[in-house]
Amino acid sequence: MDRLLRRGAGLLAEPRRPAHRQLPEPLGALRPPAQRAVPGDPGGLPAESVTLAEALRGAGYRTAIVGKWHLGDAPAALPTRHGFDYWYGLPYSNDMDWAQGPEFDEILRMAADGRGAELQEVFAARRELYFDPKIDHWQVPLMTSRATADGYDDAVIERPAAQPTLTRRYTEEAERFIAESGDRPFLLYLPYAMPHTPLFASDAFSGVSPGGLYGDVIEEIDWSVGRIRAALEARGLARHTLVVFTSDNGPWLAMRHHGGSPGPLDNGKGTTFEGGMRVPAVFWWPGTVQPALVHDIGSTLDLLPTILSLAGIALPEGVVDGIDLSDTLTGAAPGRRREMAYYRGGELQAYRLGRHKLRLVSAGAYDLPPERTVHDPPLLFDLRADPGERYDVAAAHPEVVSAIEAAIAVHREGLVDATPLFDRRLGGPGAN
Repeated sequence: MDRLLRRGAGLLAEPRRPAHRQLPEPLGALRPPAQRAVPGDPGGLPAESVTLAEALRGAGYRTAIVGKWHLGDAPAALPTRHGFDYWYGLPYSNDMDWAQGPEFDEILRMAADGRGAELQEVFAARRELYFDPKIDHWQVPLMTSRATADGYDDAVIERPAAQPTLTRRYTEEAERFIAESGDRPFLLYLPYAMPHTPLFASDAFSGVSPGGLYGDVIEEIDWSVGRIRAALEARGLARHTLVVFTSDNGPWLAMRHHGGSPGPLDNGKGTTFEGGMRVPAVFWWPGTVQPALVHDIGSTLDLLPTILSLAGIALPEGVVDGIDLSDTLTGAAPGRRREMAYYRGGELQAYRLGRHKLRLVSAGAYDLPPERTVHDPPLLFDLRADPGERYDVAAAHPEVVSAIEAAIAVHREGLVDATPLFDRRLGGPGAN
């Protein structure tokens, strides 16, 4: 990773998941919501959404995903139905599908019925298992799917997945796909299972890091990235290939020493503080992307238009949430993204315009502080001077507050409300 960063562009101010989406990015602004899916979801990524994989495959690219999908495990929702020729990986997070205790639908019922005490007992018992993980604590399957001439070939390879060897096997699958691509252009999407908890490392990396098991996992991912970079260089593909490395959220603080650290940023995963949303990104393309540090705003929403622009492919018809940042990557142009909405679920909790962020609601996650507070008047932070969001400057800059409130009004006009996924699953009001 250090070699990628020294030879590529680092984007250091990137709110990663403002609307809780993951690659491949669909078109549309929450119409209908493209939420993360969990075991047994009735739907998945909407069929009408155009993914990056579909756009590139239509231009002759081979496409593969090696790793976590998390956008539906029903047959019609699998990644091969959304533009990928091949998939090898997990259908959802590696801590889902517990082997013991209440199933996910029962947990949702507890939440819907207000049975908070029961939920806390379940979570407390399960949380301790994260810190001494065993393969058979979970039943998450390792799957493969391939698009064929007459349909799809889907299979479960093993259940439960042998998680200690996942990173190594993902690396081998990625290397094989690169080798088999030959002279054809390709898209390889590699979402590692970890460092999402539970953490597992292979025998070759167990106990090698002073950072404990979390450090071992990061060391193995670093090794994996190096292997893939070497595969590109060995085949003379490095100067023709854009590599993007980033994360989907900040550290999961409820997992303590297994969850990572936000450094100087406030809070972590599940919140709309910078510690939950801001992550670094590295873009590596020798000869095209020059080494630099970029402090402008970016989002994975911007990957679809940026990559299609670099590939010389027109955007699909319809509304595209992202912004083309190719000029920023290939030259000295400043980033074009000026605004970012920060959502927790379906609630807009903060909004950024330029260097300032207006906070409407503060709330912790996973039973951690702060308690939920609606700010009236809202708080204002200068993220360039105060990325830790410690000093409210609203009183000193009322004109900035007014400008961001106006931007929020425009943003909300472009959204269409839809029934939350979990409401549909529970069959509650508005489920139809």
